Order: sequence, then structure tokens, then C-alpha cells
Amino acid sequence: MGRNQREREEGDKHAGLLKLAQILTYLVVFAGGVVMGLTTSSHIHNTNFISQPYRNPHHPNNYIPISNCSSSAASPPPPPPSSPPPPPPPLDMGEFLHPPNLTHTLSDDELFWRASLMPKKEGYPFRRIPKVAFMFLTRGPLPMLPLWERFFNGHAPLFSIYVHAPPRFHLNVSESSPFYGRQIPSQDVSWGTVTLADAERRLLANALLDFSNERFVLLSESCIPIYNFPTVYRYLTDSAHSFVESYDDPTRYGRGRYSRSMLPHIQLRHWRKGSQWFELNRLLAVYIISDTQYFSLFRKYCKPACYPDEHYIPTFLNMFHGPLNSNRTITWVDWSMLGPHPASFGRANITADFIQALRNNGSLCRYNSEMTSICYLFARKFDPSALEPLLNLSSQSGCILQIDVVEPSLCYFMLTQIYFENMKRLIAALKNFMRMSTQNS
Repeated sequence: MGRNQREREEGDKHAGLLKLAQILTYLVVFAGGVVMGLTTSSHIHNTNFISQPYRNPHHPNNYIPISNCSSSAASPPPPPPSSPPPPPPPLDMGEFLHPPNLTHTLSDDELFWRASLMPKKEGYPFRRIPKVAFMFLTRGPLPMLPLWERFFNGHAPLFSIYVHAPPRFHLNVSESSPFYGRQIPSQDVSWGTVTLADAERRLLANALLDFSNERFVLLSESCIPIYNFPTVYRYLTDSAHSFVESYDDPTRYGRGRYSRSMLPHIQLRHWRKGSQWFELNRLLAVYIISDTQYFSLFRKYCKPACYPDEHYIPTFLNMFHGPLNSNRTITWVDWSMLGPHPASFGRANITADFIQALRNNGSLCRYNSEMTSICYLFARKFDPSALEPLLNLSSQSGCILQIDVVEPSLCYFMLTQIYFENMKRLIAALKNFMRMSTQNS
């Protein structure tokens, strides 16, 4: 009997605790409801006070829309504060050295200042493969585009392309083309004016933003290569000199264009003339885009019939950097027509013998203090009709052209460079993937 009484007392005790818990639960729910009601009421009051304009209580159109109250009451609570945005990606060395996007909003002065920066520290903290920058100054389409695409095919790590076209022109090429996305911000150009020299300097400055560019070649839409890429690359990167034609022309087409207004900074004995189509090493390219004093004289006083594109760079190099220049051009052209423009060549002119004659016409030139028969790497002017026979003369079979067989050592050199460049890109991609995975986790 005592046992039953003890069990009855414990049961009453548990029932009491259960009832107390229920009462506390009701109190909590009630208090929560009161708090929510007060909060909602305050929210509705504040919303209507802020959103509703003052209304005259005696105005016949005075009313409070019911929809405002109901929509406010039914609106969900404000969302929780969002998490802070992820930190911006760190500055990538590859993007700093090789800007992937040529689009920018820099003025010419800002661009030239940025491009004129030169590292003072010797050596490079990365494996630098020197590239050749091919700079196309064009009035619009590139009729020789398929030939150039074949020329560049398979050598991506060793070159870069820059196209200066009219501002309203868009170079329409496939994404697989090496010319895709290679137009730079440009300005209008008029033949025979200082705007041509402006465009040349603009091309140089954009190309200098890529620290791997070591040689800079200026080309037109009517230019073609007369050797294959390995030969051109080796010839330029192994040269101790730049290739800017610079000579003293005593006629009215040379000295006759000089203006005494350039005194005392530029004297007649300094005046030089040369082909517009130049090739420069990186050091001289920096000097040219950094110059303000002498180029401003050409802008002010070298006007038709003085052509800045034929005189500024030849004169500037002659005055300050003559020993670094070969004083010859590597772009062949035929001036035998004796006119303001050179001869043009079309379909009927294109034969293997013609190309071979451009390469070796019996003349010799100096290359790294030695004489050589390879004096020209490019030629102009070629009409669009010349494209098909030129393509027929060329081949896509690796390092071999039908009109030019490359030394096996050159093929091995090029393939080795391509291998190391692809491995560098693969390692960079893996590092980027690991960094993104770490941030996401």
C-alpha cells in the first residue's frame, strides 16, 4: 500500500510539472504574439506615414487605400544581411605582363606614359620568351588575312598582333583567328599628315604594354611575308640592330622638306628620310614613344609636302641612336614607277620565281657586321587578287613551305618554345583552379 501511495505522489508531481510547462509555453507564445503585433503595427504606421502624402481631412477625395495596409501587413520580414562579397582576385603576373584585352580608355598621353615605363632591375622574375609584335596599320579590311593566318599558324607563343584601323571599322574574324580581338583603340588617319606618325606611335605604345614583346614590325594591309615564320623570327630576334631606313636625300624630296623653324633643335645636317615601314627593338620603341620635344616640332612644322611618317623616326634615330640602327628596311617595295605610290602586284605577277627574286635579287646587305643575301623579310604592295596564287604557293605542312624548306634545327627550336609556353599556361590554369577551389571551400 505504501508503494502505491508513493507512485501516486510521483504521478501527481509529474502531472504538475507538465501543467507548469504548458503554462510557460502559452506565456511564451502569447508574449511572442504581442511583440510581433506591436512590431507589425509600428511598421504599418511608419510605412503609411512615409509613403502617404498629406491629405486635407475635409477634401472629398481623402481616403486611405486599404490595399496599402493589407500589402504591408502581408509583406515578408526583411531579408537577412547578405554575406560580404568575395575579395577581388589578386593581381596575376601573367595578366600584368601580357594584357589579355587590348580595349582601354587611355588617352594617347596616358598610354605613352604607361608604355614608357622600363624596369630598372636586371633580369626577369619569370621565364621570358621574346616575342615579335606585328603591327598592322590598315585603312580597313585585311585582304591578305588568310595568308597571314597561315604564316602565324602553330607559333602562338612567339608573336603578338596589333591592328590600327579606322575607329568605326570592326575586323570581323573567327575566334580561332590570331587576329581575333587584336584591334587597338584608334583614331582617324589621313595620308601625308602627322596622324600617320601618331598611329605608328599608338601601335608601338600598345605593343609595349606586353613585356614579352621584344621586336616591333610595322606592316600595311598590302604587305606579305616572303619567308616563313621561323626564318623571320630568328632573323629579328638574333639581330643586334633595328631596321629603319635612314638616309640623306639632297633633293627637294629630302632636304627640300626641311623647315628652318625646327632650329636650333633639329638642324639640316640631322635631317633624314626613309621608308615608313620600320622594325624596332624594344629599347628604341620606348625612346620613340617617350619623345615629346622633337615630335612636337614635326607636328608643328612638318606639313605637306613634308611627310612626318617618312622623316620623324629616321631623323630621331640618326640624332640620338644611330649605332643601334642598320639604316635599311626589311620590307621590299618597287619604286620604279616614279610616283607618290609604289607599284602594285596582282594575280598575274605571282609565281615562285617572283617570290624567289624578292628574296634574293643578287644584292647583299649587312647583318650583325656580316654580309648576307637575306635583306628583305616582307614585301608590298599586293592587290587582293594576289591572295589566291600566294596561298597556292604556300603549305600548311608544319615547318615546310613549298617555296621554302626550313632547317630542322629551327623547327626543333620553335617546337621547344611552344612546348614550354603551353606548359606555363597549364601550370597557371592549375594554380587558378586551386585558388578558386580554396575560396569556394
